[in-house]
Amino acid sequence: MEVILRTHVEHLGNRGELVKVADGYARNYLLPRKLALPATEGNRKHVEREKKIMESRESEEKGKAEAMASRLRTVDITIARRVGDTEQLYGSVTSGDIADYLKAQGFEVDRRKLILPDAIKVIGVHDVPLKLHREVTVALKVNVVREGAPGAAPPASVPAV
Repeated sequence: MEVILRTHVEHLGNRGELVKVADGYARNYLLPRKLALPATEGNRKHVEREKKIMESRESEEKGKAEAMASRLRTVDITIARRVGDTEQLYGSVTSGDIADYLKAQGFEVDRRKLILPDAIKVIGVHDVPLKLHREVTVALKVNVVREGAPGAAPPASVPAV
């Protein structure tokens, strides 16, 4: 079945493209979620009108993401955690911890946009990519330090006793 994509679908295509997919995939996934339209002449004209509007909106969003990426490159992320004798962390640093740190610095970042396959479990400097936009990704430097070390910020998740 041929469909016209209304939005970017990962591993399938971009907005406005005509793609051929399995009938079941189109009927059960793409069409009910309004990700695509059946490939008819009327729908092609409709998608072309939508595409022009979305291109301007997309460029505006990309510009905002690039501006935020340039500001995020200057942020020094230092997270303090308790460490054992073997330099292993008690617990870990997760994408939620990094997002909370950035929120405290004035950046609203969705933790799901941080590309962190596994939690950080050792001290040191780690590169964590942040996908702000489909085409804009910024690498954040996350410095995990020993709690109580000079220059270490107090952990945000440990309650005061």
